[in-house]
Amino acid sequence: MSAVEGFPPIVSDNAHSLILGTMPSVSSLLKHQYYGHPKNAFWPIMEALFGDQTVLNYLQRKELLMKNQVALWDVLQSCQRVGSMDAKINPASVKANDFVGLFAAHPGIKRVFFNGKVAEKLYRKNVLPNLAAHFSYLEYHCLPSTSPAFATLKFVQKLEAWKIINQSMVK
Repeated sequence: MSAVEGFPPIVSDNAHSLILGTMPSVSSLLKHQYYGHPKNAFWPIMEALFGDQTVLNYLQRKELLMKNQVALWDVLQSCQRVGSMDAKINPASVKANDFVGLFAAHPGIKRVFFNGKVAEKLYRKNVLPNLAAHFSYLEYHCLPSTSPAFATLKFVQKLEAWKIINQSMVK
């Protein structure tokens, strides 16, 4: 089993939404990029949501998120895992990222979107119990995974579900 370390967050001072994955894939780790697997639908969905249909490089993609006040991170800071599949994460090895620090430093973040059910499950188990009550304003949404391994939904169905990110902030 390999030890895996995640990436720092992509976040701007004016972020209002946070998208959380689980842990970068082997492909992403090799490229040093979030969602680096060429068949992952994450970046095409972001480009469709935010109206940029040109082919963007990684720096432009990060800027697209920040311009649209969306932060990106993973639930886990580190873990042990065989390959890229979330199902292969050793539960005893997980270490969550510092969400108290993130939310304190970026109080504009009001909505958290999980990229798949495993990210949500890991957050609820390893992060939520440690969040202080003053973060109770956070609104959570679980979205279909953009991973190519989640082939139950087609791209257009995933895109439709992810459109909730574009809905205006409530309150």
